[in-house]
Amino acid sequence: MDSLVQWFTVTLGPYVSKEALIFIISLLPILELRGGLLAASLLKVEYLTALPICVIGNILPIPFILLFIRRIFALLKKTRTFRPLVEKLERRAMGKSDRIKEYEFVGLLLFVGIPLPGTGAWTGALIASLLQIDLKKSSIAILLGVGLAAIIMSFVSYGVLANLLG
Repeated sequence: MDSLVQWFTVTLGPYVSKEALIFIISLLPILELRGGLLAASLLKVEYLTALPICVIGNILPIPFILLFIRRIFALLKKTRTFRPLVEKLERRAMGKSDRIKEYEFVGLLLFVGIPLPGTGAWTGALIASLLQIDLKKSSIAILLGVGLAAIIMSFVSYGVLANLLG
């Protein structure tokens, strides 16, 4: 993830503000809030400025994923070009869904909130949609998970990392 954050910083940094850059990073799958807060810390963006930007960037795509991804996947599966990609995404998401199936709300919250590779709001929303978990329940679990991830990553990015970089 560090190399992706650095790539975005180097590539987009000269063209957009630091705040716009961390917003863009937070919008993207894989990087999400974790990458946004890490980039914000490295770019020396004030914590109280960075946190809401990263949270909003991370949650902005979630309603669209929850509401439309199954329809989009169904349409894309009708094409030879995109069918393999969609099936791969579905397999990967469902491969991570065991705990979410078992514990539903708490499982989804922890899946989104604990910053491990392959977890996060994007994947959590995809799994919730594919499992057809109630929209209200999944939305709340994902929002709380983003809050948990924000707490953990704030400590890592602005606490531990800031002390290491000094």
